[in-house]
Amino acid sequence: MDLSLTSTPAEPMTGLAGWAVGLIDTLGGPGAAIIVGLDNLFPPIPSELVLPLAGFSASRGAFTLLGALFWTTLGSLAGALVVYWIGALLGRDRTRALVARIPLLHVGDFDRTEAWFARHGGKAVFLGRMVPIFRSLISLPAGVERMPFGRFLLLTTAGSLLWNTAFVVAGYLLGESWSLVDRYASVFQYVVLATVAIAIGLFVVVRLRQRRQVAR
Repeated sequence: MDLSLTSTPAEPMTGLAGWAVGLIDTLGGPGAAIIVGLDNLFPPIPSELVLPLAGFSASRGAFTLLGALFWTTLGSLAGALVVYWIGALLGRDRTRALVARIPLLHVGDFDRTEAWFARHGGKAVFLGRMVPIFRSLISLPAGVERMPFGRFLLLTTAGSLLWNTAFVVAGYLLGESWSLVDRYASVFQYVVLATVAIAIGLFVVVRLRQRRQVAR
């Protein structure tokens, strides 16, 4: 029985999806790890698209569901570690300059992520793995601030595993209809970003009120 990922899918896959499926078809689990790792290094590659594809690949027999979770989480961790060490080696100013050169990213994205990390520390690393944009950047301030490596490793692995499981399992269960995950994930992204923006706004308002009360 031929379980090749490229054999007569419901609709021919092109673009990023076609490339990802081809790489997973060729390399198996390591291919999934490479693609997910690139999501951390190059944010325009959306994990909400790649992770359901890994689940779809598992449903077609490229590897087991547990294998998909292992390889995608390993890829997430590897990518996050690279970003962590970039932040640690470059420091804050050079890291900001580097972010300014990455397509579709802005220095403000890094500044907001850094501020979030400064306020929440470990919680930011764990929860940041599940927030669009922040998930690709949160490792930078962790590296810049030299967060204890063991703690960073544990929190990143836990957050990545939770995020990856949701999307990989969804892709596995949906099979050929895996692209529905990406469609609804777009709505989810807007909800999460709006929630984060509201939380930051409330935080600022509360702090300003506290300062005014102290000034009185």
